[in-house]
Amino acid sequence: MTDFPFDIVLFDLDGTLVDSNLDLAPAVNHALTAQGRKNVSHEAVRGFIGGGAVRMLERALEETGGPVSKERFDELTDIALQHYWAHIADNTVPFPGCIEALTQLKESGVTLAVCTNKSEAPARELIEALGMTHFFSAIYGADTLGRDRAKPHPDMLLAAAKDCGGGRFAMIGDSTFDTRAAKAANAPVIVLSFGYNDIAPGEMGADGVIDNFAELIPMLQSL
Repeated sequence: MTDFPFDIVLFDLDGTLVDSNLDLAPAVNHALTAQGRKNVSHEAVRGFIGGGAVRMLERALEETGGPVSKERFDELTDIALQHYWAHIADNTVPFPGCIEALTQLKESGVTLAVCTNKSEAPARELIEALGMTHFFSAIYGADTLGRDRAKPHPDMLLAAAKDCGGGRFAMIGDSTFDTRAAKAANAPVIVLSFGYNDIAPGEMGADGVIDNFAELIPMLQSL
């Protein structure tokens, strides 16, 4: 590829690069069981993903009877996270075509980074477990700069782009957390319709929506 329009491409992780719901949902349900709550469906958990583990569990508790005390919530968060860490890559896989698209972008000279609202340590562990670390020049999680600066704030996008040497960048994601962060960073954003969309993809205000990874590079080239 010549004259590629972006120096850097930033990716969300869960629901964008990887389909992690089959490992996240059991962790959420493990915490709900500990609280004596009914389990929620894997499909329901798909809709809870996006704001990080804390928000995901908050949504699950709201769905199954309402919030608990802060002390108990902290305990349940630990229960969920311990289960998730023990099973972080049991069923999680890159979405079809993801590895091929990352490979093509790297071979074109584009620098890649991850900007996720998952905490940095489990994000790095998951990426490593899937053999994908070598693709990325930077990995930013919700706690890398402080959770008050996670998406939808633009801070991690701007910091990751700087770490990657600076230049024109685009964001690839699946939720309003991604689109709002990109817009705040004055960067183009593409949404994946097959990710963990919190609202209809066409309503997120993205610069483009794709239905599979084969469409990613042509869409980037058209922006």
